Amino acid sequence: MIEPKDIAAFFADEKNISREDYLFFDYIFECSIDPKLAAAQLCSEQSTAQWQRAGVDEDLRLRFGAKVVALEILSTSKKSRCDFPWIRGNHFTLCRVRVAHPHRNFGPRIPNLLSAMAGEGPFYCPGISTIRLCDIHFPESYLKLFEGPQFGVRGLRERLKIHDRPFFIGVVKPNIGLAPGDFAQLAFESWVGGCDIVKDDEMMADAEWSKTAERMRFAGTARKNAEKETGRPKMLVANLTDEVDEIERLYEEAEKNGANAVMLNSLFTGISALRMLRRKSKLPVMGHFTGLALFERMSHFGIDGVVLTKLQRLSGADMIVLPGFGERMQMTDESVLKNICACLEPMGNIAPALPIPGGSDAADTFPRVLEKIGHVDFGFIAGRGIYGHSGGPRAGARSLRHAWEKATASPPPL
Repeated sequence: MIEPKDIAAFFADEKNISREDYLFFDYIFECSIDPKLAAAQLCSEQSTAQWQRAGVDEDLRLRFGAKVVALEILSTSKKSRCDFPWIRGNHFTLCRVRVAHPHRNFGPRIPNLLSAMAGEGPFYCPGISTIRLCDIHFPESYLKLFEGPQFGVRGLRERLKIHDRPFFIGVVKPNIGLAPGDFAQLAFESWVGGCDIVKDDEMMADAEWSKTAERMRFAGTARKNAEKETGRPKMLVANLTDEVDEIERLYEEAEKNGANAVMLNSLFTGISALRMLRRKSKLPVMGHFTGLALFERMSHFGIDGVVLTKLQRLSGADMIVLPGFGERMQMTDESVLKNICACLEPMGNIAPALPIPGGSDAADTFPRVLEKIGHVDFGFIAGRGIYGHSGGPRAGARSLRHAWEKATASPPPL
């Protein structure tokens, strides 16, 4: 624990620091000590926990120390919001804080950035009983160190010749157990019915009954046949989620055999693996949200999904699958819309990524999704809503297109 005399060194006026030298982290934390001391301790632990060598007259905080630039007390209570056995105290303060962290400490390295803002320092900080990382803000100088999406929304629209409407995406179901030929037939039917993109389920991998190379060979042929039949370009997304040292091999097999986009469960392979794939890939890259609830489900602890969405976009995801609206995904509308905004909002040189909110969606939920989003820069994704349709996947995909046409039809003249 730092001494009270050291508190001031970890505070700064935001107007007096060079914004281009810092990333800004927004936290909400609960503390059982003086809030200013807790906020200073938070900065110390995530940066210069010790700022000088014994017997040496130096202060590394001047260049490397994180700084509190805003601190707001939200509430006080005699009881903690949590009953963790290690929490002690009889007076707790809930605070919102913004920390300016010099990005020279970690550079353009996602694992090191995460270690600073959400690692041992912040989440094991003395005196802080609960903490949640709510948002991250990047200066232009830091954004320029990243490539971001290779295609983004504009590039995807150009590749698929889609203008002024959402993208319609199918997740082949059954998700596990299909032979490559059966998978390809379902994909073909949904493409012909109106899907623009067909993808592997996030649970589908390089399985013994459906190796990636063989599945993409069958489905790649089906994609080309669907393009001939419809006269429209189509996209096939291969899930490359695997051990990190297998991803490059799987990418090469998928591309060679007919996939023209690839996907990672990037929170479990690691966002850095997503960035590695972006650098390797000549194809659009999709990031999938699976695992997000482990980070953000608790309102008082963890990492808000918007942070992880921004990091996926920063690392090069052209498309980002997100938990969508409705009870199935247990997300508030506000959270869903924040993640969609994180995909599309201005972010310096980093192109917008296509947000794909979903979860048990089908034709009957499309009007609600369209109304809540309020624009067409999104992907509408369905699994059983297409492949569980009573008329088959062709009718299931067609039902999505009909829902779009009905929702946007001009009213009849009076």
